Amino acid sequence: MAVPNDQNGDLNWSFQDTEKLLIPRRYTIAVLCFFGLANAYIMRFCISIALNEMVSYVPSNETVAFEDPNMCSYDNDTATIVIAENLEGEFDWSEQAQGVILSAFFWGYILTQVPGGLLAERVGGKHTLALGILISTICTLLTPLAAREGGVLGLIEVRIIMGLGQGFVYPSLNVLLAHWAPQQERGRLGSIVFAGSNFGTVVAMAVSGVLLSWFPDGAWHYLFYFYGGSGVIWLTLWWRMGYSSPINHPYISDKERTYLKKYYDESKLQETPLTPWGSIMQSKPLWGLIVCQIGHDWGLFTIITDLPKYMSNVLHFTIAQNGLLLSLPHLFMWSVAWSSGWLVDLMMEKKIFTVTKTRKIFTTLATIGPALGILCATYSGCNRFLVMSLLTIGMGSMGFFYPSLKVNSLDLSPNYAGTLMALVNGIGAISGVCTPYVTGLLISDNSLTQWRMVFWISVLVLIFTNLFYLLTGSAEEQPWNDPKFSLQLEDFPSSMERNNHNRIEIH
Repeated sequence: MAVPNDQNGDLNWSFQDTEKLLIPRRYTIAVLCFFGLANAYIMRFCISIALNEMVSYVPSNETVAFEDPNMCSYDNDTATIVIAENLEGEFDWSEQAQGVILSAFFWGYILTQVPGGLLAERVGGKHTLALGILISTICTLLTPLAAREGGVLGLIEVRIIMGLGQGFVYPSLNVLLAHWAPQQERGRLGSIVFAGSNFGTVVAMAVSGVLLSWFPDGAWHYLFYFYGGSGVIWLTLWWRMGYSSPINHPYISDKERTYLKKYYDESKLQETPLTPWGSIMQSKPLWGLIVCQIGHDWGLFTIITDLPKYMSNVLHFTIAQNGLLLSLPHLFMWSVAWSSGWLVDLMMEKKIFTVTKTRKIFTTLATIGPALGILCATYSGCNRFLVMSLLTIGMGSMGFFYPSLKVNSLDLSPNYAGTLMALVNGIGAISGVCTPYVTGLLISDNSLTQWRMVFWISVLVLIFTNLFYLLTGSAEEQPWNDPKFSLQLEDFPSSMERNNHNRIEIH
């Protein structure tokens, strides 16, 4: 039975009603974070589909394009439709210019990762996450104006600012998980939250393609207004229902509060610990995470930002077909992420492998699958069905990444979860800067040979970065997670008192 709202506007349920609903607050927070991340990815990547409508594309030599063995040719009707659609674009931007537009987001995204992590650790994940989504929402609503009034430079500026805002998102989510997700539930709660990226990408691709096919010619701007509106709706819900930690949640049940307090004590969680930068930057397991994140992001961003062009300009799918088919790998990835999250927690509960081995096994699965899928797709030529099947299965297996590498930083240090995620995600985002630019340089006439080179680069990066992680990665909690350890190092920087067993004495 509901009672009147509290002063913050949150609907106040009695503890008894909470128990009857059988929905722990930590899962409510996880679902809200899922939709927050989904909104962030929708606003981040919908431009990959929209550019196909915004920009005119005219083949440099139409006759050669349909006779060259390195170019895909289908029935004349399909080819005519694609060319006609692309000729109606509002802007005449080169492939290189489009590559810069797609990568501009990551220029800002890299810069605010560490500040976002530090801010989230000190003021709480709720407010930092809200700030990131707010900036993204404003930039999404301003995108049409920036493109039409400022051209390429105007759009680049808006994308950079959006990246600056979204740099807060992942560190904030990691801080929220550090407070709400005990280790024995970290796989499933982490998969729920981070699978929002897959759901958001599905919407950005599939729904965007359908909407653009429904809109009148030249009405692509409605797409950004639609997604900007969804960001406003999420912000309203988050402000009323989101909380940074169980400590300041007024409506959590006694049973859940006690359960999470035990986790707090075991993890030595504190609200505003000092950051042991020296120990963090010298951490071998952390650098293993960073390198592996670079490889994962390289493969993922190649598919998200560049595959729409491949499907439109090489396989000659229409805009509606393009969006729907692009959603398939992410739908599969989403289902794999959810199911593997529960599987990881079950394996850890039964102690089948150590936490470290479990994380490495699933991270490797998230690498081998995409590498094989991409590699086989590059040699499938113009067989549309085979190419999309291989990419769907291969990229879908990236879902194993979420209950493994994505939550690994929480294993290393719950206290500094925001900072670690900022470093891992921020440095990993270098891939987002590089992949669209590299593709723009390699692709001049959209031949199969040129695209094969793009995909081969992704495969090699995936494999070598995963090998580095296998050699250096760990899921053991690091000594510097304990704030007392950090304070000891600060108090005695030049000489440390040690006992007879060569251990640091903590007074």
